[in-house]
Amino acid sequence: MDFDLNVEQEMIRKEVRKFAQSEIAPMAEALDETETFSPELTRKMGEIGLFGMFVPEKYDGQGMDYISYIIAVEEIARVDGSHAATIAAGNSLGIGPINYFGTDAQKKKYLPRLCSGEALWGFGLTEPTAGSDAGGSKTTAVKDGSEWVINGSKIFITNAACELSLGVTVQAITGNRPDGKPEYTCFLVENGTPGFKAVPMKKKMMWRASSTAELYFDDVRVPSENILGKQGDGFHQMLKTLDGGRLSIAAMGLGGAQGAYELALKYARQRKQFGQPISKFQGVAFKLADAAMEIECARNLLYKACWLRDKGRPFEKLAAMAKLYCSEMMGRVTNHAVQVHGGYGLMKEYQVERFYRDQKLLDIGEGTSEIQRIVVSRHIGC
Repeated sequence: MDFDLNVEQEMIRKEVRKFAQSEIAPMAEALDETETFSPELTRKMGEIGLFGMFVPEKYDGQGMDYISYIIAVEEIARVDGSHAATIAAGNSLGIGPINYFGTDAQKKKYLPRLCSGEALWGFGLTEPTAGSDAGGSKTTAVKDGSEWVINGSKIFITNAACELSLGVTVQAITGNRPDGKPEYTCFLVENGTPGFKAVPMKKKMMWRASSTAELYFDDVRVPSENILGKQGDGFHQMLKTLDGGRLSIAAMGLGGAQGAYELALKYARQRKQFGQPISKFQGVAFKLADAAMEIECARNLLYKACWLRDKGRPFEKLAAMAKLYCSEMMGRVTNHAVQVHGGYGLMKEYQVERFYRDQKLLDIGEGTSEIQRIVVSRHIGC
């Protein structure tokens, strides 16, 4: 067994960490406070190659392995959850479906711009009545000649209502299958299409500097060539997309936990009580030891899942495990980190407060912790 990263992967970690510290860290607090999405930082992330890392070079991607992409998400999350969300959703949910299921014409039309960071793409699955139950979708698409007419709405869609938003992949019901169950098909809908509206969502507890939107489709007409893949493949495409997306959410949990742990360790070494640094007290030292142990366990689990994916082997069970463990692990670590900071951990001028808020979405997004346990239980034969 070889647990060493290769030279390229180590270089990616070093360069992304340097970028996150120098470019994102100085702005993260202000952007969070004002709920401001930054096109400038997003473009800069594109300039250093953080979009389309796993996309073939023929479509202007980086052609890298998946673990390299996961390391990049991890390092951005170590500094700020909002910008990690922009990267994770931009790649796994925006670029991913087009890269894996799109026609050559669709890939050539959209991927170069998305891989450059000059444009973002959303992933329209969640609806007011369809969260964990993705099959509860109400959005429909009806064929009318050579076009499809889409009606419905989506909610909590990342990267769909900012200055760089180019469009969304939307899942809609297009009829019934032979077994009587709904047939789902995915469509590519560009911003500016008549009847399509993306409305920014504000007053979020977490990821306040990322773009989140409600989407409305009112007799939105798209040509048949805007179908992603084949008619009726939508549900399969969404499930496969979520399998990969779980790894990026896990990376956000891992990176966020690492960042919170480092903040707590630094504070514990500097803060003195009873004449010595609080890191010397067993009650604090054990919290930090537990955090270090859980981060190490999480990294090994996540990287193994990515290794399986890169080898073309089944990874779905470990992806669900990694998403579940890394997201909940960050909750435990950030809780310890706030406790180590004491009252200061509750103040916005201390970064650990933001890490504590940003963690909660990881228990919910890309399939709740409860759904992950269902997925894992099915894989083990329950």
